[in-house]
Amino acid sequence: MADLPERVTLLGIRHHGPGSARMVAEALERVQPELVLIEGPPEGDALLDHVPDLVPPVALLLHDEADPSRAAFWPFAEFSPEWRAMVWANTSTVPVRFFDLAAAASLSDDDPTSPATDPASPDEPRRASLDPLGTLAAAAGFDDPERWWEDVVEHHTDPADLAEAVAEAMTALREEFADEVDDRTLRREAAMRRNLRQALKDTDGPIVVVCGAWHVPALRTLPPASADNALLKGLPRRKISGTWVPWSHGKLATASGYGAGIDSPGWYAHLWECAPAADAVPRWFARACTVLRAEDLPASTAGAVEAVRLADTLAALRGRPSPGLSEVMESARAVLCNGDDTPLRLIHTRLVVGERLGEVGENVPTSPLAADLNRLTRRLRLPLNAEPKQIRLDLRKDTDRERSKLLRRLEVLDVPWGTPDTTRSIGTFAEAWQLHWRPEFAVSLATAARHGTTVEAAARQVLTTQAATATRVVEAAETLSRSVGCELPEAVTASRTALDRCAAAATDALELLSALPDLATTVRYGSVRGTDPDLLRVALHGLLTRGAVGLPLACRAIDDDTAERALAAINGAEDATRLAADEDHQETWQQALKALVNMQDAHGLPGGRATRLLWETGVLDSEAVATRLHRATTQAAGATAFVAGFLRGSAALLTADPRLFAVVDDWLTDLAATDFEAALPLLRRAITEFSPAERRMLGDRVKGSTRSTTTETTWDEPLATRLTTHVKALLSTPPPNITQSSDIQDLRPLADSRVP
Repeated sequence: MADLPERVTLLGIRHHGPGSARMVAEALERVQPELVLIEGPPEGDALLDHVPDLVPPVALLLHDEADPSRAAFWPFAEFSPEWRAMVWANTSTVPVRFFDLAAAASLSDDDPTSPATDPASPDEPRRASLDPLGTLAAAAGFDDPERWWEDVVEHHTDPADLAEAVAEAMTALREEFADEVDDRTLRREAAMRRNLRQALKDTDGPIVVVCGAWHVPALRTLPPASADNALLKGLPRRKISGTWVPWSHGKLATASGYGAGIDSPGWYAHLWECAPAADAVPRWFARACTVLRAEDLPASTAGAVEAVRLADTLAALRGRPSPGLSEVMESARAVLCNGDDTPLRLIHTRLVVGERLGEVGENVPTSPLAADLNRLTRRLRLPLNAEPKQIRLDLRKDTDRERSKLLRRLEVLDVPWGTPDTTRSIGTFAEAWQLHWRPEFAVSLATAARHGTTVEAAARQVLTTQAATATRVVEAAETLSRSVGCELPEAVTASRTALDRCAAAATDALELLSALPDLATTVRYGSVRGTDPDLLRVALHGLLTRGAVGLPLACRAIDDDTAERALAAINGAEDATRLAADEDHQETWQQALKALVNMQDAHGLPGGRATRLLWETGVLDSEAVATRLHRATTQAAGATAFVAGFLRGSAALLTADPRLFAVVDDWLTDLAATDFEAALPLLRRAITEFSPAERRMLGDRVKGSTRSTTTETTWDEPLATRLTTHVKALLSTPPPNITQSSDIQDLRPLADSRVP
């Protein structure tokens, strides 16, 4: 073992730590190295010349040319220590290299979507079982490693001795837990040492190494090169390509699911921008007040001052050198938000996480996926305009059909450049879209680049993966519908297989029926998209038959939430049956509705809806429906649910049938005040589905029925007293879970007709 030459300075850092970034910046200015080594894949060296064209946050994207789905991101923010090293080296015209394990090897791991991670960073998913910072924090008496790191590093006032202190702490840990270092970390460190040996040969001057603090002890001494070569023997060799892509603070956050994530990138960016000033906390509260005032929420200067004082007091009580994020957020909740978490979530989104987007210059080579999109938009004459634009597409025209495919494939890739406009009338061969390109779509496009080098290949990869992982019939049917819309035969086949697999395992009739709407649309428009509709219709008929058989039992002895789910499944199945089923299976569906109506202990909500559907199709006449309504309304249990289910949908037929209208009107009129209040939420939900014209029709009908029983010169004192008293009570004290203004508005036609 040979000691590392003194001309090599090891800087153990925490990825995306502003304290570490300050340490690196200060050390580079002091040492003035002739070569800088940064933790990262060597394949990215060719892209380091583009650093001046980048505005962080950005990410290095590398992928296997033979299998583009094997790709990884290495994100960098303005406060990342590695980024500060890149900027300094570029400004000082000093060579800079990545010296970690090659991406050709790291992309071959079990999780090819995550870059090499460092167990010295608590914000990253680790492959080793050891938590270094957790161990150090516990030794220091902290129960939160994040808070310990913030106190010791992020608020450290002298970065000069920080690197040595971190190195000593990590060395002690590596000696104590040497047996817990995993093989992957050992291979990475072997690659680092091999690249470091090469750097020592390439220059006689000082070298600065920027790497995760966990690796510093492994680099302080150099074992024989043969030992490292043995660890690296047999690693795969792949042809790797890459580029820089824009990133965002939201993608840096842990919630984004990517490696090297941090919980509070916006807060760290604020600490970096305010350094070395001591007014970071006051400035942060000033920004918080600006955010609240922009949303018309009260936030005064006096409140900001009081919040700063409270944060300082909390930090002093807890023995912290200065307020951290926890003290700042607690003060914001207490003072600026008055204990309300809703405005606090706004502050968290805007300031703690942040909304900053990175930029990549025009001279930077684009990812293959972005280049393919640019090629397609030029060929199809669809510029990426930032202003909203409406277009109509005729799928009988080749260009319009290609445009539709592109928009749908981008939607699959979570790049919703186009939104289907359902408010405009469209037919089988016509589509309306609202186009609006937003800056954050560049980040989404960069994220999607790991799935393939072209829009078509990436969308196919996403859909086939979704089909393979689908566990529910609804998921498989939705994937099949999207695959047909994207016109990807391989994905259609995979989704059809997934649908059969999920349907075979499904036992819930409501789940089977819930998949029918997507499948029916696919059957209806499959021929337009080049898919044989008969193959899809077979699947629809199979799901419909099994769901119809199990529907009555699925509506028996269920709670209200399940009843709402059953109601939605019935509505969707009814529309799907009318749209795409043949006559025999339409009859099968009607038989299921009849069985549900005749089941005595079925929940009233789906039972009432089934009764309504059979009446509208002529299977039940008005007399039979009136009998069932009367029987339901004379029973205390379930009466409201049955009537609410029956009222769902259009009110036109109800107002046209005097007998049915009278049954419902008499039941509603005879309800006691307490029963009416209990029934109001369900009834209001049914009434909200009526159009304004239908509501006016109901009001006129109620007014007409009142005048038919009384003369215009007769004052019905008891009725007027009941109604006015009840309306006043509603205005003064609305029942729980009822929005007062909306409920009163729904009752107003009835009240106006009853009270002269």
